[in-house]
Amino acid sequence: MSVQMHHPENSDTSVTGTRHAFPLNMWYVAALSSELDDKPVAKMLLNEPVVLFRTQDGKAHALEDRCCHRSLPLSSGTMEPEGLRCGYHGLLFNGDGKCIEIPGQEKIPSRAKVMQYHIAEKDALIWIWFGDAQHSQPVEPPPSYEFHHHPDFMFGGDIYHYDAPYQLVHDNLLDLSHLGYVHLKTIGGNAKIHMNAEMNVTQQGNSVKVVRHMLNSVPPPTYSAAYPFGETIDRWQEIVFHPSHLEIWTGAVEHNTEAVDDPGRGGFHMRGFHALTPETEESCFYIWTMASNPTSNCDEVMQKVIDQTKFTFDEDKTIIETQYKNMKRFGVKKHIDIHVDVAPNRARRIIESLKQA
Repeated sequence: MSVQMHHPENSDTSVTGTRHAFPLNMWYVAALSSELDDKPVAKMLLNEPVVLFRTQDGKAHALEDRCCHRSLPLSSGTMEPEGLRCGYHGLLFNGDGKCIEIPGQEKIPSRAKVMQYHIAEKDALIWIWFGDAQHSQPVEPPPSYEFHHHPDFMFGGDIYHYDAPYQLVHDNLLDLSHLGYVHLKTIGGNAKIHMNAEMNVTQQGNSVKVVRHMLNSVPPPTYSAAYPFGETIDRWQEIVFHPSHLEIWTGAVEHNTEAVDDPGRGGFHMRGFHALTPETEESCFYIWTMASNPTSNCDEVMQKVIDQTKFTFDEDKTIIETQYKNMKRFGVKKHIDIHVDVAPNRARRIIESLKQA
């Protein structure tokens, strides 16, 4: 893991937008490590314009996306071995946000700098720290995710941009009863079994866990494409919500062969990492990976899993963005709750308490 530290208050720049619409004093996922190559990457994160880039030494950096000279986005510039060069007048900034060269001018003003964000690269993820004035430096390391380097698993991933608030995606991921209606072509299965599966919801601190078991189910298309299942399977779904991301462990074994509540069970496994990072109050980035355990034709099977996962998430994106459009069309309308809403409601209360704190 590589970590770059800086005191944002040392910069003379002001924060753009309001980050206070979201929980602070925590790490958010800014990008997949694979996103940073030879070009700067521009993102709005928690209402703040950020440029991400990687210097020649391999380190990831994040600066405010604004040149301190005439405010051109630094993401419009070009990468050089020493840092990022502005595309307007050529000021060169290093990974600390300090201007180290002004073409045609020998003296560099001390105020020629931009704000740098705390960045940590860990387990193929780029994490960014958003803190309040009292917690400008990280108070803890970013979370770990072992399945990006576990010897029994392979993984792939991608990023979605949602025109919808990030908590609507939380709601979706914490309530997998919708699989039987939305994902019939991929990971769905019998809708009645999904809706009637016993659900165990527990909470520990700011984390919510959901466990569901669906015995004697017909294997959905994604499972059959990746594993030689027979006619019926026993499925499990284990979801762990954290304010910055969710970990979803799903899979199945042949019906009546193994206990689905045994952590050491065999069969087919899908371990999903789902980071939800707000862009604005009405949009977000969904940064996901899927790890699986193919036992033969590994590359081919893993590609099937990734392709099926993308198709699944395409379906979710359509549902959630359409849902939000309709919410805006109808304005403030009180929603009812049903039995599948226990975990999403707990997650919303956690987010609200963190915002208040």
